[in-house]
Amino acid sequence: MPIATASQTIGPYWHLLRDDTWSDLTRFGATGDVITLQGRITDGAGNLITDACVEIWQSSPPVSDVFDGFGRAASNAEGLFSFKTLRPEPVPGASGPMGNTRQAPHIALTILARGVTKALWTRIYFQGDAGHDEDPVLSLIPPARRNTLIAHQTKPGVWHLDIALQGASETVFFEI
Repeated sequence: MPIATASQTIGPYWHLLRDDTWSDLTRFGATGDVITLQGRITDGAGNLITDACVEIWQSSPPVSDVFDGFGRAASNAEGLFSFKTLRPEPVPGASGPMGNTRQAPHIALTILARGVTKALWTRIYFQGDAGHDEDPVLSLIPPARRNTLIAHQTKPGVWHLDIALQGASETVFFEI
């Protein structure tokens, strides 16, 4: 049996996926506008990805003793992942050619999974938030493809975004 190389694993941290507390960014006592962020991951043929490691990071609200802004979850047998976190606010954009344009509320998301030899990076924005048209990252994406990054509210406090790794409805991923 072949031994997995470093590019075929996520390192010594896979065991952390079995600890559900990593998917709760409020676990240290953070309070505010608590939301559930969930989604389903599929491959190019529409098959469920049932063994993905999904990580999120957010710069808003600011990191503190009660909110570390980072979470990790596994996709389950239905390809679903879920996080409990605080709803982000707009944040300043980086200075540069686009100026210091404010970024619309978003959460950065990374996917590691079998067959994915390099982490996939994307963002999750929220339907109905102001600032989508001015967001310096979202505005670089053709309007017809932006919907692959927009989570929809399925019920109060619950936001959902399906992620397709390939195919006609492939999620927009970024080079980092």
